[in-house]
Amino acid sequence: MTTAADWTVPTVPCPRLSLHGLGLRAGGKTLFDALDFTMRPGELWCVLGPNGVGKSTLMAVLAGLRPAERGEVRLDGEPLATLARQRPEVLARQRAYLPQAIHDTFSMTVHDAVAVGRHPHLSGWGWSGRDDDAVVAALLEALDLSGLAGRDVLTLSGGERQRVSLAAVLAQQAPLLLLDEPLAHLDLRHQILVLDTLARLTRAGRHAAMLILHDLNLARRYATHALLMAEDGSCLHGPADEILTPAHCSRALRTPIVAVAQGAHTALIANGPA
Repeated sequence: MTTAADWTVPTVPCPRLSLHGLGLRAGGKTLFDALDFTMRPGELWCVLGPNGVGKSTLMAVLAGLRPAERGEVRLDGEPLATLARQRPEVLARQRAYLPQAIHDTFSMTVHDAVAVGRHPHLSGWGWSGRDDDAVVAALLEALDLSGLAGRDVLTLSGGERQRVSLAAVLAQQAPLLLLDEPLAHLDLRHQILVLDTLARLTRAGRHAAMLILHDLNLARRYATHALLMAEDGSCLHGPADEILTPAHCSRALRTPIVAVAQGAHTALIANGPA
């Protein structure tokens, strides 16, 4: 029988996600060209950059929901496009994707909304079992949603709904997590709760996560790796402490940024207009 901790164990091994010469365009503009890197199990990647540089577009490509203009994405060496087209049920067990915009189209309880994430694991008849119920209950507890389990999702605040959406994504028990602004609408306590949860999953070595963030200091605190995108199409990627420096961030965000230290802690802050 499933225990409360079992939702942290994916049902399949975590694949390596690799980009090979990836290029994207939007509205006639080249967002970036020839992007190459590999995300491995145990890594937590943060994607940062100004609006309009293609962060969400990239995430949709990595999830297999949009083709790239050039290059390809591979999971453990297998082309993602082939996997998405020929074996979508396999892909659903390997990766989970949280889009930026969440739209509730009909009424349901919070419990049922989270249970939607169990779909890749249901029987051919679509029935859930005790294991599914235990995973949902554990995630409601982990994301501070137990007290809302019987509420209609249409009555929730934006932050509460965001946590429900994230819980549904985690209920997939996929090892590769692609999350587009998972901290949107969250207060600081729940931002830390979510990031602590993702850090715990990746540190165990059975997951890899990539998330779009706008907070440089949260990214520096939690990320093992970073992808920093700029308006001119340039991209820097690598270990977070090497990428998220005042110089690199100032250039990509077109805002002077300095590091301010107090004791053992250092923060990046804007230093006036560009």
